[in-house]
Amino acid sequence: MCGIIGLFLSNSSSHVSQSLVDALTVLQHRGQDAAGIVTISKNKLNLIKDNGTVADVFTQENVTQLQGNIGIGHVRYPTAGGSCSAEAQPFYTNSPFGIALAHNGNLTNTNELAISMAQEYRHINTNSDSEVLLNVFAEELQRRLRNRELLPEDIFDAVRTLMRRCKGSYAVVLVINTVGLVAFRDPHGIRPLCFGSRKANSTSNSPGTDYA
Repeated sequence: MCGIIGLFLSNSSSHVSQSLVDALTVLQHRGQDAAGIVTISKNKLNLIKDNGTVADVFTQENVTQLQGNIGIGHVRYPTAGGSCSAEAQPFYTNSPFGIALAHNGNLTNTNELAISMAQEYRHINTNSDSEVLLNVFAEELQRRLRNRELLPEDIFDAVRTLMRRCKGSYAVVLVINTVGLVAFRDPHGIRPLCFGSRKANSTSNSPGTDYA
């Protein structure tokens, strides 16, 4: 059991970090082993994660490093892999674009997928099924690029193929650098995942919409 959160603020000058910390504090009951946050700012992914509770991992000093109006967070209760800080989430891969993923659930065909990833020259560095899930998505997305601009349908198609390949129960939030926030869960909807939106606080006549 883990807790995950993804947030997008429509105001590009806003910073989502404190809202993510607050959300993870509310989700702390779903995992006390480790915590982590990734945000995107100026085409860079900013990552802080470690073993411990939300209060242990995030301080007033290091939260300022998590700049950007889009991000994901995770609190971990380990059900697969080990308890070392390397298996704290979110996980990151640099290709394509730069992708970070947070996952709640369990895959039942992790070994089979890990072998497939090795055949596709993707390195899995931990025993976590979340890292495998990230690389399956990244590989499927890479296949759809073909030296052209990424389209929304490419992302949706990559998720559909991932759902055919990855067996088990999972809820996922991920960020793609220069693209945005993606969320999905397994086809059977076993793991909880909620979608919400609100009108953003804005001084303009037509405020945007924030999403979680």
